[in-house]
Amino acid sequence: MAENARTTRFLWEGSSLEIYLPLSLTSRQTSELWEQARLQLKNQSPSLIKVHAKDLSETDSSGISFLYFLKSFQEKRNARFELHGLNEKFQYSYKIATEENKQSFRPPIAKLGKSEKIGKITIDYVTELSFLISFTGELTVSFWKSVFHPSRIRWKDVLRVAESMGVNAFPIIAMIGFLLGLIMSFQSAIPMRRFGAEIFVANLVGLSLFRELGPLMTAFILSGRSGSAFAAELGTMKVSEEIDALTTMGLPPVQFLIVPRLVASLIVTPLLTVIFNLFGLIGGAVVLVSFGFPLVTFVNQVNIAVGFNDIAGGMLKSYFFGMIIAAIGCYRGLKTTTGAGAVGESTTAAVVGSIILVSLLDGVFSIVYFYLGI
Repeated sequence: MAENARTTRFLWEGSSLEIYLPLSLTSRQTSELWEQARLQLKNQSPSLIKVHAKDLSETDSSGISFLYFLKSFQEKRNARFELHGLNEKFQYSYKIATEENKQSFRPPIAKLGKSEKIGKITIDYVTELSFLISFTGELTVSFWKSVFHPSRIRWKDVLRVAESMGVNAFPIIAMIGFLLGLIMSFQSAIPMRRFGAEIFVANLVGLSLFRELGPLMTAFILSGRSGSAFAAELGTMKVSEEIDALTTMGLPPVQFLIVPRLVASLIVTPLLTVIFNLFGLIGGAVVLVSFGFPLVTFVNQVNIAVGFNDIAGGMLKSYFFGMIIAAIGCYRGLKTTTGAGAVGESTTAAVVGSIILVSLLDGVFSIVYFYLGI
């Protein structure tokens, strides 16, 4: 009897199959047991499979999977399956396994034809466009209402976001600005040295930073740092149904969550652009001083090259770039779906979308400035 309790026994009684499980049914035993079960069921189709598990005292997920295999085999044939004597400590695992597999079953998805694919893509684009238009309109109305009624703005949230987006970003903005000014100066000094025009490196660095690279690089950094944070925060709230709870309580999510982030971005982005430009000039000054030029010469050259229109044009860009970063990050956060990777996908889409739109808008500004003669 002790020997029988250590091995699995298959007994046929007419069209019924009785299976007596051993004391232990772990991954070491189940590989051979599955093969035995397949051989038993290969040529015969039992109307009833009765499993006796009263001797079973040790098992793991492989043993539970074997029981589910027998149960599903019978269910597919509309035949009976009975399990007797299973220890209480294994019943919960068995119940969870059978219920999860039952819930995870989905009927096969029919393949779509070309016309159906085109229709599905069209519907998806129209749905996306309608949501984008609705979001843009609601954000515009909420923002201008807040401008004319500042008391509607949640200033504590604005300060919190401004601290995270601005103060905490100061080190990386300063470092990249300094390095960019340093690198630009060294790289431009190489060809200019052939003509003895190293002093004009100051003009090049100053003009490039204030007109183009300062606002653009600051926007790229904030897109990866703050735009992704906005998308992750709102995406997590969307997945955990916190945004739905706000809507249920009568608090509009756009006014409550997005407007403070937009206001903070409009305040912080121009300030960080100024910091980036300042440290870029410091990097360029270090190079010029190392070439033997006095610091006052560098300052004078920058004053000659950079005018008010250059500074104002760059600052105007930074305002629009900050608006895009906040709007795209929040938009992608609100578009977050359910699932394990949904927040990550929204974060990625926010960063990529912000960088692309900032680059496109920068091209538009360049064309407008060219025709305006700025």
